[in-house]
Amino acid sequence: MTAAEAAPTAESATGAPASASVGSAPGATPSRTPLVARAAAELIGTALLVAVVVGSGIQATELTKDVGLQLLANSTATVFGLGILILLLGPVSGAHFNPVVTLAEWWTARRGGAGVTLREVTIYVPAQIVGAIAGAILADAMFAEPLVKWSTHDRSAGHLLLGEIVATAGLVLLIFGLARADRLRFAPVAVASYIGAAYWFTSSTSFANPAVTIGRAFTDTFAGIAPGSLAGFIGMQLVGGVVGLALVALIFMPGRSAE
Repeated sequence: MTAAEAAPTAESATGAPASASVGSAPGATPSRTPLVARAAAELIGTALLVAVVVGSGIQATELTKDVGLQLLANSTATVFGLGILILLLGPVSGAHFNPVVTLAEWWTARRGGAGVTLREVTIYVPAQIVGAIAGAILADAMFAEPLVKWSTHDRSAGHLLLGEIVATAGLVLLIFGLARADRLRFAPVAVASYIGAAYWFTSSTSFANPAVTIGRAFTDTFAGIAPGSLAGFIGMQLVGGVVGLALVALIFMPGRSAE
């Protein structure tokens, strides 16, 4: 849900110029918003995102036995839910909802750009994880499922781990690339659309988010992931984040002025 070094003259926390709808996209952290409000937005936003993912998965399995239709319902709900959450909470916290995005913004900020500080990272990331767990429990409660039941859905196969690298690298490339290109105003639609597409073109159905991955381990439903698969998924998501930042640096390389 960035790219702080994209534009040194930027006024937003992502390095995007002020004209790029400051605060309206993941990573566009408004510096004047109280930290407690930003933490609350990250917690609630991540909770609602996981509730959408898990809840729509439960609903889909109750309505049809066709796995393709189940995935279609799950991905469609996620697209709309994520887009709305980014639009609503972006002006407050930047709508990261994702430790990889938060860490990526911190990394670019420490190299001279604007963005979250290490102190803010230590607040954002726990808020995202707690929110994700709460969202899974909320979804289970709404559908009369056990509030906490560890998932038995094993996702440890190598091709699924590769899918997580691809999904996360693409997400980071998109967010930071939009910032570099002064297009962050399109992030609510672009990020939601990418995640919706990645549900289908990646073997892992695009978790691309360590907090969401942890939250989904708490529900033994359609969207769950077995606790034993967490380390592999989260590790590959972090690798994907590094790959994504490398691609941003390569593709959006600062140009030279024509003589």
